[in-house]
Amino acid sequence: MSYRLLTSAAALALTATVAQAEFSLHIVHINDLHSRIEPISRFNSTCSSEDNAEGKCFGGVARVKTMIDQLRSELDGENYLVIDAGDQFQGSLFFMTYSGAVAAEMMNEIGFDLMAVGNHEFNLGDGALAAFIDTVNHPVVSGNLNVSGSNELASKVGDTLILERGGERIGIVSALATDTRELSSPSEAIVFNDEIEALREDVAALQADGVDKIIAVTHVGYNLDQRIAAEVEGIDAVIGGHSHTYLSSSDPDRAGPYPTMVSQGDALVPVVQAGAFSKYVGHLELTFDDAGNVTYAEGDTILLDASVAEDEAIVARVAELGAPIEEMKNRIVAEAAEMIEGDRSVCRAVECPMGNLVADAMLDRVADQGVEIAIQNGGGLRASIDAGEISMGEVLTVLPFQNTLSTFQVTGETILAALENGVSQVEDGAGRFPQVAGMSFNADLSAEPGSRISDVMVGGEPLDLERTYSLVSNNFVRNGGDGYSMFRDAMNAYDFGPDLADVTAEYLAANAPYQPYTDGRITVNQ
Repeated sequence: MSYRLLTSAAALALTATVAQAEFSLHIVHINDLHSRIEPISRFNSTCSSEDNAEGKCFGGVARVKTMIDQLRSELDGENYLVIDAGDQFQGSLFFMTYSGAVAAEMMNEIGFDLMAVGNHEFNLGDGALAAFIDTVNHPVVSGNLNVSGSNELASKVGDTLILERGGERIGIVSALATDTRELSSPSEAIVFNDEIEALREDVAALQADGVDKIIAVTHVGYNLDQRIAAEVEGIDAVIGGHSHTYLSSSDPDRAGPYPTMVSQGDALVPVVQAGAFSKYVGHLELTFDDAGNVTYAEGDTILLDASVAEDEAIVARVAELGAPIEEMKNRIVAEAAEMIEGDRSVCRAVECPMGNLVADAMLDRVADQGVEIAIQNGGGLRASIDAGEISMGEVLTVLPFQNTLSTFQVTGETILAALENGVSQVEDGAGRFPQVAGMSFNADLSAEPGSRISDVMVGGEPLDLERTYSLVSNNFVRNGGDGYSMFRDAMNAYDFGPDLADVTAEYLAANAPYQPYTDGRITVNQ
């Protein structure tokens, strides 16, 4: 448990009146569901019906519905909000088949009070997000976005929100990561303002309106959330997403405590996040004094394992929606001799088996075109694959973005710049980390960004900065995604190759049973 710190004088003055002045608010929250409509395995990919029946699966919207309904029942008569901190889009065949329609339907069934825009909500452009917002029953906010220039999104995304609970006005501010333009596909009409400056302006506007209880609902990541809690005066709590951070009040394997308490002057501000992929629901309880100060903050993430029953109506509806894609999802394409590690904590920081698989598959597909190097962004790898039979559904869970192979030519100097970009945000778990084939390199993370890469070898020879090389990547990276802007002006670029998931599935089939491996092609020194 944690408490907001007050000066001694303020604490003494509060003692006599706190009993009648206290206001409690419960916040039930999820983030980064990523279209995990069905239950997931321990590798975050879609779980088979057999494993689900045996109690081996987690999450899925039917369990999210059950848990949130259970919390509503327990909190009957209390003040509470149900919040989604963004990234409902992208991550399963349901999104590939239905765009955002199923996410909207399930959110309406579960019932939310508000949602923050996530970066993946822009994956299909402004129009798909606008259609989603038109369908859901709750407001969607993102205070550092200016959408007024977008014909499709103008007036649909709010800056701030005021909700009333127990006779008190609760202010909501929000922010989306400003590198979303590199991570997704918003139109040029969308303007991204600095997260902290925008939040300060929105907090000030709410305070000027007399609101003294302000919650930030963000999609910027755990590290920036802690900066926001420290630097944006007036924010009482931060409900976050984007970095898929698992916080817990007791689990030793957690990424941090739930809540994480951050100093803001003489106060402590709770920061929370609830993992990802529907595996957890977060529950934070706050108590405010009469001046709007948080005097108490406690809670935890709740694991949605087999002990949480699935809502029967949701299960039936998901089965109905899944019928058209069941055949493709269940088609066995290959076999894995061992588990293929693709967890984001690995593939965004070091050489990983899934990165080698996908990069090798890309390079193998175009090697007869004279291509020498493959680069795959670690953020494009979304799950691991268990040992045994591999279904097409599992491959598509790993590679859900419908990216195509892109071939192009750049100089060695540009390749060096690309690798520097790739390792520039390892500390933040950014998706730009380069998984490669046909080359090797060393990264020294203790060096300054821009000077971290050394010992780059291509085909057994040192990288020649003046020579032109032929590369293959995915169309997202080739067009500047994840900070790879140096590839936008590449020579002889062709972005319309086969789907990356199909290429990977075919490579797995040709090498079955596939033996995952790492071979030291990437060395990372901390």
